[in-house]
Amino acid sequence: MSLLRRWFDPLRSSWFYQKPTRQVELSTEQGLTIHLRLDDVYSYLAAQQLPELEEILSDEIKPLKVIISSRTAEPPNNMSKMEWQNYCLNDAKILSKQHRFSFHETPEQPPLEAITQAETILRNTPLRGQDFLYLLEDVFHMLWQKQYGKLRTLHAMASRHHPAQNFPERIFNDAEVLVSYFEFGGRKYHAVDDLLRLTRRLKQQKLLTDNPIFLINHIEWREHLISDAEELNEIQALDPELDLYIALEDPISWLLLAYIKEELANFYNIHLNVYPLSYHGRDLFDWGLATRLSKRTEVKFTPFCRPTQQATYEMAKLFYSVPEERRVEAMYSILQAVWTKGKDLSFRSHFDQIKRDLEINELSTEDIAAKLKQNDILCEMKSQPDFPVLELRIDGQSYVFNSLYRVWMIESIFSNVLEDQYKSENDDSKDEEREM
Repeated sequence: MSLLRRWFDPLRSSWFYQKPTRQVELSTEQGLTIHLRLDDVYSYLAAQQLPELEEILSDEIKPLKVIISSRTAEPPNNMSKMEWQNYCLNDAKILSKQHRFSFHETPEQPPLEAITQAETILRNTPLRGQDFLYLLEDVFHMLWQKQYGKLRTLHAMASRHHPAQNFPERIFNDAEVLVSYFEFGGRKYHAVDDLLRLTRRLKQQKLLTDNPIFLINHIEWREHLISDAEELNEIQALDPELDLYIALEDPISWLLLAYIKEELANFYNIHLNVYPLSYHGRDLFDWGLATRLSKRTEVKFTPFCRPTQQATYEMAKLFYSVPEERRVEAMYSILQAVWTKGKDLSFRSHFDQIKRDLEINELSTEDIAAKLKQNDILCEMKSQPDFPVLELRIDGQSYVFNSLYRVWMIESIFSNVLEDQYKSENDDSKDEEREM
């Protein structure tokens, strides 16, 4: 690593962390825009919130602009189109259950003919404002609830009675859109995952006329879903196990590992396993996002020295040089040194210091590159679009998810496991009563 980066990164990161993370105001000049695709399942979930959102927007940013694209972007993380499609359908099903969105029990991608009919309906309708958003929601329901008969009828009426309309708040284009997102003040917000962050921003700028209530069962950082002592004991007795696949140069890996270890692992008796991955070039991250996450999770962050490929190799070497039962603690200490003390593990004196701190007498003779590659293969088999990748095992079931946006699933899964157990016990009790 260059001397400039080793010295400049900690100074720059400390300065960035200390400055206000939120601009006083974002520009309202372009209003609020949502980007959708009719064949994007996240757009379907987002469309269910738009009429209510439009209703509480201040006049300053009305009307909500809707841009509907006909073109998707390439799937992330080298996933195939089929892998990405299956992931999205499964993830949307989880989101719909958690936040009570309307969703089909067996969702599938709408056929091209239905997508074309839906676009014609939306192009031709003279409805505007909230009325258009209700129609948009209904059309999405028809597409994703397999109501193709209704869609054909509405398409026939739209084609016969109205020409294509041209309204400035309703645009159709072929810009690449991977998943639905909002745009406000030059910033992008995931349509579902960042909806709470967006509405907090709008409320801060007094651009909402009422309190936004959209994500009903949102789980805040450091607020536990299960606090009842008896229920907590039941989860702990199930010995849950969590595998965490992390890119060592990614600060989100540090923030989530620290949060899970400090806040969830002991609380729920989770056995943690950490699998470091080979270098993925994730040191060019969003500093603002990492800073906001640090403050929300209450996990220390900065001064840091972003690890290079060589540094991540040295980090992995230290990790695999401690006994297996101490490796989670070791990884915590290594990442803590990098992301809160500005240590550069490719710099010999820093490496030797951490080695002493971890009480390592001899470095591992294993092929570290091969170990990292093996972890990469295991991670790729999970077919997830982002890092970190998490696999939770409990009560004979395995659940795979990813990224900071899905950490809430750990506690949600625990809650669902308890609910299923209670339901099973009640069913068994009823069966016994019938036999008597």
